[in-house]
Order: sequence, then structure tokens, then C-alpha cells
Amino acid sequence: MALNKNHEFEELDGVKCCIVERGIGQERAQFLRTLLEGNGYTVVTVTLAPKTPEAEGTEAPALFTLGVTDMTFNAVNAVFGRFLRTREGKVVTLAYWQQKDSEAEDIPYFDFGHPDQASSTLR
Repeated sequence: MALNKNHEFEELDGVKCCIVERGIGQERAQFLRTLLEGNGYTVVTVTLAPKTPEAEGTEAPALFTLGVTDMTFNAVNAVFGRFLRTREGKVVTLAYWQQKDSEAEDIPYFDFGHPDQASSTLR
């Protein structure tokens, strides 16, 4: 049982996993799988079953639950702690994680948008 909503555990396909995201589409699942596997995590993805019998016959897009086998993984800590890297070696930012920006940057999230106020003591 998780202590908070950001650190949930569940068994996915018979493997105990730390849940990264639930109810995501195929493109998002593939993006996260590529990113996390590139950072050395073992990723498990399962398809969510339809909730109601009526939904089984419809052509709704498949939704997925994605988890990693590393029980210490926490997406919030990984992004804001600057632990994840892209294939190019750049730090994964919040905008990149949320797929709002296609390029990761080396600017810390607390300095983003304020280059004139960048703290040189933290770099």
C-alpha cells in the first residue's frame, strides 16, 4: 500500500511494480517505455480491461497502466531530482516528461524562463 498517491505499488502481469502512470494511451505508454528503458529501468505495461460489459463491444482506444520493477522509483523525484536523461544525454524536464516540449534542456526547472536570474552557485 502506498504512503501517498505518487508512490503506488501493484502487481502487473505477475510482477510487483511501482506504478508510473495509469489510464494512458498507446503513444504515451510508448514514450514513457522508451524513456525509462533508456535510463535502465525494467518497464511492465498492461492493458486496462473495460469497466462495464457495454464497453466491451465498443471500439474505444486501449488504455494502459505502466510500471517499473524498481520499487524505489518515484516519477516526481526522478524528474525534479534530475535523475532521468534523454537518449541525447540531456536532463528530462517537467515539460519534456509531460510531452509539452520535444526538447529536454539543461536549465534547472527553478531557473526556466529566468535566464537573467540564473543562480551560478548551483551549477
